[in-house]
Amino acid sequence: MNECYYDKRMDFFYNKTNTDTVDEWTGPKLIVVLCFGTFFCLFIFISNSLVIAAVVKNKRFHFPFYYLLANLAAADFFAGIAYVFLMFNTGPVSKTLTVNRWFLRQGLLDTSLTASLVNLLVIAVERYMSIMRMKIHSNLTKKRVTFLIISIWAIAIFMGAVPTLGWNCLCDITACSSLAPIYSRSYLVFWSILNLVVFFIMVVVYIRIYMYVQRKTNVLSSHTSGSISRRRTPVKLMKTVMTLLGAFVVCWTPGLVVLLLDGLNCTYCGIQNVKRWFLLLALMNSVMNPIIYSYKDDEMWGTMKRMICCSSEDKSQDRRSSRIPSTVLCRSTDTSGHYTEDGIIQGTICGKGDFGDKGNS
Repeated sequence: MNECYYDKRMDFFYNKTNTDTVDEWTGPKLIVVLCFGTFFCLFIFISNSLVIAAVVKNKRFHFPFYYLLANLAAADFFAGIAYVFLMFNTGPVSKTLTVNRWFLRQGLLDTSLTASLVNLLVIAVERYMSIMRMKIHSNLTKKRVTFLIISIWAIAIFMGAVPTLGWNCLCDITACSSLAPIYSRSYLVFWSILNLVVFFIMVVVYIRIYMYVQRKTNVLSSHTSGSISRRRTPVKLMKTVMTLLGAFVVCWTPGLVVLLLDGLNCTYCGIQNVKRWFLLLALMNSVMNPIIYSYKDDEMWGTMKRMICCSSEDKSQDRRSSRIPSTVLCRSTDTSGHYTEDGIIQGTICGKGDFGDKGNS
């Protein structure tokens, strides 16, 4: 019967797998990595918090698609937490960790990846439901959306905990991987292939949905008199989602391929030399997503700007006299029903008024 090593520290497993953690993460390299990591994590926290707040604040976003988009931002926020924990538990510190703390470190990363992946799958289903009915938004109720969001996180937490629950190599040292010294190579193969297959399926599904939307929009545009902007709204939403999916696949695929090679015990692939850069690339996905939200969705960007400007206005109002009347801001709409900026900020003052007609989407 194989001996189990639950009470060993990580230096035991790193030595067994000949994994070097000291030379790569000391001196100036460690300082640079920590500085960049800290900057990007702060950006992740602030930007994704703004996205979530925008969805809560703007009544135009009170639809299933945007609730799921906010949940994707929450997954990115969680990824920022995982990276912060990783920064303070990596390099030379890795060898001093207990088995449970190392499982927690990796489990947080796996959970964040799974949450983003499953969330994109659910968004694909939501888009399919709405597009098949030729609607901008699906008829999912708030209870169903809440159930979906809870299910996403339940699946993510479970997948992140699978190695801790037993699929590891603590009782079979010969099966340990190089990149993850207490993860079984069979688990890495399963994990990486599963995610890569899901990536491929999602890309195919999204491309088919986008082509269908584009075709239907072109057909209907010649038979309807609605505004051009409204007819193009489904296409714009699909472009946003496809951009998010593309960024997700580009940022995570290299790392998953490296894990797959490690699981296949590829000793001559040089995976130790690229693991840090692919991890940083995965981090960049959580940085890119809020930029994509604001760049692809004018309403999202406008709401975020209003929140930022109103925050600065609130801080300066105590220092300013009441020379500025409350009517300095006015409201106007374009032909598509969306608000446009006129002067400083359009719509309401710091969100105290309505954001627009509830029926418009």
